[in-house]
Amino acid sequence: MTLYLNLAMLVISLALILVIIFQGREAGLGGLGGGDMGGAGYHVRRGVEKLLFNVTIGLSVAFFILALISVVLIG
Repeated sequence: MTLYLNLAMLVISLALILVIIFQGREAGLGGLGGGDMGGAGYHVRRGVEKLLFNVTIGLSVAFFILALISVVLIG
């Protein structure tokens, strides 16, 4: 059981890393490619940016729940 739990946590963590990297120019590692820092105020997320943001939240919640389950099963 813990093998499957650890495997699921590994897959979710790798997916979470990829989603964070693919986010917008101002956030994450996207800014390393020369993102526009001028006018870094509030903006509305639309399209793919909104989808990536929501997927990031979902994956982080799933990872947190799996981590809690892992602590309960092992502890």
